[in-house]
Amino acid sequence: MIEKNIQLPTVEAVKEFVNAMCAFDFPVDLRSGRYCVNGRSIMGIFSLDLNQPIKLEATMADDQQEAFLKAVEPFCA
Repeated sequence: MIEKNIQLPTVEAVKEFVNAMCAFDFPVDLRSGRYCVNGRSIMGIFSLDLNQPIKLEATMADDQQEAFLKAVEPFCA
């Protein structure tokens, strides 16, 4: 499992993040406080407090980790 804190400060950043996450076939969850949403859901992401760092959680096979970390890097807090 990979856990990272990310920032999505703009609408454009949210769109880019969702597009990047759609390339992967494993669950990507975003947590903010007591809320947990699908990392591929634009509406779900907009229901979170985007002024605070968001915790990303994803579980994938070892051979997918490098590509995933590269896709997430621009959003890391």
